[in-house]
Amino acid sequence: MILTTALLRLDPPATSAASPRWRRWLEGVTLWLAVLLMLFVHPLYAEADTRVSSDAGELRLYDDQGRHQDSALVLDSHVQVQVRGLIAEVRLHRRFRNVSGAWREGVFVFPLPEQATVHGLDMTVGERVIRGEVQPRAQARQAYQQARDSGRQAAAVEQQRPNLFTARVANIPPGGEVDLELRFQQRVRYTQGTFELRLPTTLTPRYMPGRPTGNEAPWQWQGGWARGTTAVPDAGAISPPTVAPSELPPGSHRVDIEVSLAAGVPLASVVSPSHPLDIRMDGTQALLRPAEGPVLMDRDFVLRWQPVPGRQPTAAVFHERFDGEDYLMAMVVPGNLEVPPLPRELMFVIDTSGSMAGESIRQARKALARGLDTLGRQDRFNIIQFNDRPSALFEHPVAADRDHLDRARRYLDRLQAEGGTEMAPALSRALSADSASGADRVRQVVFITDGAVGNEAALFQQIRQQLGDRRLFTVGIGSAPNLHFMREAARWGRGTYTAVAGPSDLEAPLQRLFAAMAAPVLTHLVADWPTPAAEAYPGRPGDLFQGEPLVQVVRGVPPRGRLHLSGSGPGGEPWQVAVDLSQAVPGVGLHRLWARARIDSLLDQARIEGVAPDQAAIVQLAMVHRLASPYTSFVAVDRTPVRAPQQPLLRTAVPTLVPAGSSAGMLRYPQTATVAPLLIALGTLGLMFAVALVLLQRRVGA
Repeated sequence: MILTTALLRLDPPATSAASPRWRRWLEGVTLWLAVLLMLFVHPLYAEADTRVSSDAGELRLYDDQGRHQDSALVLDSHVQVQVRGLIAEVRLHRRFRNVSGAWREGVFVFPLPEQATVHGLDMTVGERVIRGEVQPRAQARQAYQQARDSGRQAAAVEQQRPNLFTARVANIPPGGEVDLELRFQQRVRYTQGTFELRLPTTLTPRYMPGRPTGNEAPWQWQGGWARGTTAVPDAGAISPPTVAPSELPPGSHRVDIEVSLAAGVPLASVVSPSHPLDIRMDGTQALLRPAEGPVLMDRDFVLRWQPVPGRQPTAAVFHERFDGEDYLMAMVVPGNLEVPPLPRELMFVIDTSGSMAGESIRQARKALARGLDTLGRQDRFNIIQFNDRPSALFEHPVAADRDHLDRARRYLDRLQAEGGTEMAPALSRALSADSASGADRVRQVVFITDGAVGNEAALFQQIRQQLGDRRLFTVGIGSAPNLHFMREAARWGRGTYTAVAGPSDLEAPLQRLFAAMAAPVLTHLVADWPTPAAEAYPGRPGDLFQGEPLVQVVRGVPPRGRLHLSGSGPGGEPWQVAVDLSQAVPGVGLHRLWARARIDSLLDQARIEGVAPDQAAIVQLAMVHRLASPYTSFVAVDRTPVRAPQQPLLRTAVPTLVPAGSSAGMLRYPQTATVAPLLIALGTLGLMFAVALVLLQRRVGA
C-alpha cells in the first residue's frame, strides 16, 4: 500500500528535457511486464483454480481446459474373510492399475478395523510374488526409498494410527499393475447375544486442531489436504484426498467381499445393516457376500450373527502353541444379573461439526432423542453440543420432567452441522461440570460423534485425567466412523461403546448401549490362572456391563487346570466362576493377539506415566510375532530394476471415497497448489496497471 501510494504521487521533473523519454521508457517496461505477468498467471490459475469446497477451503486441481484431473491409478480391492469362533482372519487384496503414460508411485491411506493385527504383506508383479518382511520403521523406509530411487518395484505398509495405515507402491509402469495382499486378523465383537464384524472401506476426513508448524519430515507424504499442526504433527500423513465416485475412473474403488463364517454354534440369523447379502447357510456355517457384487468403498461393511436361542456361549477357551510357548484365550459371559435401577445424571454430548453434515447429524439427533427416552423421573440431564466451541442447553443438569424433555427435543431439532471438531473443550465441560444432584447418583456421559479427529492420543489422556467418578460411553455415527476413538475413549472412560451403521440401524445398537448403561454388572474383577508366571492381557479386567464378555489372552499357560474368575455383583454380593482349560479348542493367531495386547499395554503405560514408550521392547515383540506397529513396518522389494534412472517417476495420491451420506463439504483435495502465488502475482499485476494508468493520465494531461 505504501509503495502504491508513493508511485501514484510520483511527479517527474517538469523542467527536465529527458522527461518524455523517461515516461515512454517506463510505460514500455510496464506494459511488457504486464504481458509477461499475464502469461505467468494463466498456467498458475489453471493449476490453482479458486473453485473450493465451502467447508474445507482446499483447492481442487484443474487442467488448462478447466477440467478436473482424474486419478492416474485405478484401485481394485478384494477381501476374503474367514471367521473361526472369536477370530477373523482377513486377506485384503489391492490392485493398483496405472492408466497413465508415465511411471507412477502410488500412495494410499486406508483404514482397517480398530483392533486389526497386521501380520503379512505380499507384492505380486506379473508372475512373481515378493514376500514382505517386517523391519524397524526407519530401516523399512530406507529399503523402500532405495528400491524406488533405483528403479525397482517395491511396496511398504506403515501404521499411522492403530486403525489407519499407508501403503506405498513404487515404479508402476505405464499401463501396468501391481498387486498387494495384506493379511491381518481381528477379534469378533460379542455383546448381548450378538456377534459383530466390521470392515471399514473409507474414512471420514479428520479435523486437525492446533497451529500449523510447516516442519514435516522429508519422508512424510505431502499430498494430503492437511499440513502438520502443533496438536497433529503428522496431519499430512493421515489426510488422504477424499473425492466423490463421479470423480474416479469407471470401476475404480469397488471391493468384492467374501466371508466364510464358522460360528461353532447353530446360527439363528446372519444380517448386514450396511449391505444386502447373498447368504448360503449350513447349520453352524455360512458363506456370504454382498448381493450386488463388488460394492463402492464408501461405507463400512457390517456383519452380525446370532446363535439359536439357548445356544449363546457362556464360556469358551482356545489354545495355540507358537515358538515353544502356550497361548490361551478365554471368554466368559456372565448370566443376566438383576441390576437395581439407580438415579442417574446424564450429560449428552453431541458433535455438530462440519464432518457431521448430511445423514450423520440426522442420525446423531435421533440417537440423542433415543437416549432422552430412557430417562426416568429420578434422573437429571443436560445436553452439550460442540463444533468450534461447546455450548450447553441448560446451565446445570435439570430434572428429566416433561417440560425439560420437551425443551430438549425442540433444541435437538434446531441443531445443524458446521465448523471444526474441537473435542477437548467439550470433554472438559462434560467431565468437569458441577453437579447439584448429590453423591448418590450415577454420573454418566454419552458422547455422540463420528470421531473425525487426528489428536486421539491427547484426548485419551484428557479423559483419563478428568474422568473422576463418571463413566464415558461413546456412540459412533456415520457410514465410516473412527472406531479406534470410540473404543479407546470408552475404555479410558470406564464405559462401553457402540456404532450405528445407518438410518435403519439405530434401534438395536442403541438399545444394547442404554441397557448396559443401567449399571455395571460386575466390578472388581480378578482372573486367577493356574500358572503363577502367566502373562495375561488385559492385566486388570475392567468392569463388565450387561451382555458383555470378559476376554483375556495369556502366554505361558498350558491347557490344563482351571481359570478362576471372581468379582462383585450389582449389589456387592460376591460372584465367581471356574473355567476348565482342558476343554480348550485349537485356535489360530492367538500369539499375535497376545503380542498386540502386550504392545498396547506398553503404550498405555507410557501414556499414563508421561514418558516415551519402550521402543526397543515394542520392536522386539513385533519382530518375533511379525507384526506392524508404531515402530515396525512391512516392506517388499523386487531385485530387478524396471525403470531407467532417466525416466521420471510421478507420485500419485490415491484418493478415498467420501463416506456415504456426507455433504459435499467433506470433499478434500491435495495441497499441491495454493492461492498465495496467485494472489501475489495478481497484486503485482494490479500495481503495474496502476502505474501505467497514472503515467497515461499524465501524458494525456500534458
